Parts: sequence; C-alpha cells; structure tokens
Amino acid sequence: MKTYSAKPTDVKRMWYLFDASELPLGKMSTKIAKTLIGKDKVQFTKHIDCGDYVIVINSDKLVMTGNKYTDKIYYKHSNYPGGLKETALKDMIIKDSRNVIFQAVRGMLPVNKLRADRLNRLKIFKDDNHLHQAQQPTIISLKDLK
Repeated sequence: MKTYSAKPTDVKRMWYLFDASELPLGKMSTKIAKTLIGKDKVQFTKHIDCGDYVIVINSDKLVMTGNKYTDKIYYKHSNYPGGLKETALKDMIIKDSRNVIFQAVRGMLPVNKLRADRLNRLKIFKDDNHLHQAQQPTIISLKDLK
C-alpha cells in the first residue's frame, strides 16, 4: 500500500474562530499553531501547507496564569553594542495586545518557507467584532480543550 501525500490542489481550507478570553495564552497558542499547520487533518503532509484560517477575537481580554502579567519580559536586540531592549508583557498588552498573540503563535510554528504563509492566515481582533462573518467560521470552544 502506498503512502498518501497531499497535493496543493487537494487542500480545502476552513475558517475557525477562537476566543482569547477562554484559555491561557500558551494553551491557546498551541491549538492555533496546530490548526494553522493542519496537523489535525487526515491529509496532513509535512511539505505541503494544509492548514486552515484562524480568527482570534477578544485579544484585549487575554488570560495569563501566575505572575506572568507583571514578570514576563520580551527581549529584542538591535545587533549593536548596548542594543538590548526589554518590554514587559503588561506594556505590550497596553500598546497592542494582538502582537502578544502573534508572537506566541509565531514561536510555535516551525521555521521554514511555509511559516510566512501560515501567519498570513492568522487574523487577530481586539474585540468581538471581526471582518470575516461572510466566511462563516466554525467556533472552537477552548474551554473544552482543558
């Protein structure tokens, strides 16, 4: 029996809606990354982008466990001497909470040529209103995934 290998024409993309206020950032990000990659599909093939579209709403109501809201630090370096910049999670949420979710999901995707296309299918919104009602996304309740 031959091993099945999906072709780009075989991929059927679905739309899924996640609510960021239901589950902590890490658990939510792993489920989003798995959906973007397409690992939960039967026809998953490593070298073909089989993933789906993901809409994340309520990024302003992001859930964190423990003291991460005050203690977690994001680092960025300019590659010049003394170019290390530190930003606390609470400051990033105040500035733009969508970037926190984007960075978390980006870090969970494999680093290859498919990552940019997968991240383009991730749509993040600050509140309940989103622009993709016409796509009729399937609502994924993250509370069931605990």
